[in-house]
Order: sequence, then structure tokens, then C-alpha cells
Amino acid sequence: MRVGLFDSGIGGLTILNTIVKNMKNIEFFYVADTLFAPYGEKDTKEILKRCDDITNYLINEHKIDILVVACNTATSISIKHLREKYKSLPIIGVEPALKPAIEFSKTKSIAILATPSTINGSKYKELVEKLSNNQELNLYHIACSGLAKKIEEADIEESSLNLFLKNYLEELRDKNIDSVVLGCTHYPIIKNSIKSFFENDTKLYDSADAIAKRLKELIKDKIKSEKEQRVTILYSSKINFDMVNIILKDCKYDLRECKI
Repeated sequence: MRVGLFDSGIGGLTILNTIVKNMKNIEFFYVADTLFAPYGEKDTKEILKRCDDITNYLINEHKIDILVVACNTATSISIKHLREKYKSLPIIGVEPALKPAIEFSKTKSIAILATPSTINGSKYKELVEKLSNNQELNLYHIACSGLAKKIEEADIEESSLNLFLKNYLEELRDKNIDSVVLGCTHYPIIKNSIKSFFENDTKLYDSADAIAKRLKELIKDKIKSEKEQRVTILYSSKINFDMVNIILKDCKYDLRECKI
């Protein structure tokens, strides 16, 4: 069983890390499209083309059986197109973990942090409309422009990061928020810094566990041989090796550049 994943950079490794802890006998091929990172502030047509090119690359070069689009922005823009074009390939997308946040919130005041492309995308707006039906919610949508890029470049020294986050999160301190949705796969990397702007009992939600669960459901009857788990990280331009090691600290992997 071969599973392909991709993101604009290192963010989707947070999903891969959760998956590999729970699933053995699988070969994983992860593409960090660092040449075009981050997707969240790129033109829609450019993102769609990259998603198509990467999917085609994973199918042709690595013979994947399942694809995980491990990026909220890429999912929002490309998932419909990819499923229509690659009909025989099961494709799992990522969406902000708004559903559990709403379900478990007591105050019903929820902050959603994401890239501008995700928050302004039709797919996310449809999700909000669907989940907000017949409920009184206070949803605070924060388009964190530049944050994914900052994380991608490992520019996360505490004082600098906190100053950056303050511009987005300071206004939320008095909103009675008890749930925060991390709507970009990069954001869990700095979850402790984000959490420091909220009350101690505020819960942060991301999509990694839900994606791992969905993948497990799809492959449970399809693994036909006992193979050793193998993880290959492919990157389209320079990548911060230290950040990869931090995210995948308990995972063995091969790392190499690819041309897409």
C-alpha cells in the first residue's frame, strides 16, 4: 500500500507524523512543495496547477494507491478538480476542525485561524454555513497572512513570534473564546505559542487525528502484505532540515529533492 501526501511545505508533516504513528506496513511519499510555499497567499490558478502536477507526479513516479491533500488551502482550491480528474484514486482532503470545536465548545465563541485563501474559499464558507445551521455561534475568523511563511522559514524565535501573533490574537483576549481551530497544517507546529494568548482551559483543534482515522478506514481491507513502514520526504526546493527533524522526531525517513 502506497500513500501519497503533499503540502506547500512542512506543515503537512504534522498530519504525516500522526498517521505514521498509527499505521504500519505502508509506504508514504510526502511532497513538500517548498518551491511554491506558502500556498495560502498564491494565485488560485497557480495553486490548482501545482496540486494537479504533484498528484500526477505521485501517481506516475511513486504509484500511489491513495492521496492525502495535507493542506487546507490546497484542499479548498483543488479537491473537487482532483477527484473529477483522478476518479480511480481515493483522495482525502483537509478542512479546518470546526465541527469538533463547535461540538465541544461551551461558550460557543470560537476562533478560527487560517490562511486568507482558506477563510475566503467557497469550500470553507459552505462548511461554516452547514455547521452553523440552527445554532447561535460567535465565530472569529482570523486570516493570519504571513504566518505559514514565517513557520516555513523557521522564523519562530519566541519573542519575534509572539510579537507577530499579537497583531492577530490580542483582540480575541476578551471574547470568551474556549476553542481555537488551527485551520492551517503549519499552525500546530507553534500551538504552544498560540495557546499562550488564551485562557489555560482553551482547547486547540487541528485535523490530524481525523485524517488519520479516515485513512485507516479506507485502507483497512487493502493491505495485502507485511511490509516494513517506509517514509520518503520529497521537496521541490530548499527545505529546513531542522524543522523536519523536529516534527518527525520519532520517525525514520528518507529525504531527497524532486523535480516537479
